[in-house]
Amino acid sequence: MKTIRFIISTFVMLLLSYMVLPNASKAQCAMCSLNAENSTKGENTQGKGLNSGILFLLSMPFLIGAGIGVLWYVKFRHKETKSSVL
Repeated sequence: MKTIRFIISTFVMLLLSYMVLPNASKAQCAMCSLNAENSTKGENTQGKGLNSGILFLLSMPFLIGAGIGVLWYVKFRHKETKSSVL
């Protein structure tokens, strides 16, 4: 019962936070969009730096999630018991 209540309350909180946050927070700043548009022209290296930065920021949540997953696996794995067959 507590698990279902926790899931529902988490869902409601996320829904409310999406409703309260302004839509402008989803926009890209003018400087970043200009660099992204101009990254394909000539030998512009700022676009490559922008793409590298985006990939770096994208990798952090996955690394944190993988670390938590590994810790969870190590903590809760079941050791196999050897059963002797006669």
